[in-house]
Amino acid sequence: MVQNVQISALGPAPCLFTSTIPAWNCVNLLRLSSKTTSQLIFAHVRATTEGSLSDSNCHPFHRNSLMWMHNGNIGGWKHVKRTLCMGLHERWFSCVGGNTDSEWAFAVFLDVLDRMGYDPDSVALNETGFGHAVLRKAMLATIKRINALIAEIPDKGRKEKEEALDCRSLLNFAVTDGHSVVCTRYVSSMTDEAASLYWSSGTSWQEDKSMKGRFRMERRDKGADIVLVASEPLTFERGKLNLPRCNLLGAPKTNKSNPTDDWVIVPTNSTLTIHKQAVMIHPIMDEYYNPNPSYTRSSGFAVSKGLDTTEEGKEE
Repeated sequence: MVQNVQISALGPAPCLFTSTIPAWNCVNLLRLSSKTTSQLIFAHVRATTEGSLSDSNCHPFHRNSLMWMHNGNIGGWKHVKRTLCMGLHERWFSCVGGNTDSEWAFAVFLDVLDRMGYDPDSVALNETGFGHAVLRKAMLATIKRINALIAEIPDKGRKEKEEALDCRSLLNFAVTDGHSVVCTRYVSSMTDEAASLYWSSGTSWQEDKSMKGRFRMERRDKGADIVLVASEPLTFERGKLNLPRCNLLGAPKTNKSNPTDDWVIVPTNSTLTIHKQAVMIHPIMDEYYNPNPSYTRSSGFAVSKGLDTTEEGKEE
């Protein structure tokens, strides 16, 4: 769990709490969360895929004011790790403390930002923020670099024990500088569905008085005082979550009579940006992008990783 509060005496860097104890069984997390207040919080419950079970591998990862999380995997990781590491500036190579593909992806992001002319160690940028457009551009460049490294795996390396190497990546990333948040829902495939990602906004996040521990988003006006992004809905109002009807900024046209409007699905291969409570959704238009909104993808790959809860993906 992460607290990021812009109080000058504390500085722009986030306060982090990580633990290898399951979140639902961590008494310290319960104690801290009951006394924590912040305008921006990241929380991540990790199931080990790459790397050992240790505090150094717990999300989120951070560098100064920048904070990073990942849900998914980098395809063909064992075959691209060395090349990815060698392509990093020494400063970003040295900042990796664990051994997960997720933290190495963050190192790539830092390297990309630096090459764009935005030093992640700049005192001024860490105080004022890098800007949501810069973060989004760096995120897209990070995905592009990862895809390029996977594409360079030689044909002879694409087989493991006579079986084809799975080079598909699930890259649901989230990054913040304490001012803006950029998330991605992405899969490096034209036929597969990405790991699920949802968002919700409203005026308050309230506990249901009729059932303790059950929450839902309230909307007393058209404002969005709270924006939540999650890999799956945090309320019981799931129903049939169809693709949203959005305005130009990506904000949902809410039907207050329909409780399933609590949560909106982020389209596959898109970025979601939050800046000053405004939510913006942009397509990631690369070789895996399909502009057809009715295009059906298979959820089999994401489901096999335990990462898909949407109803838009179709099992084949």
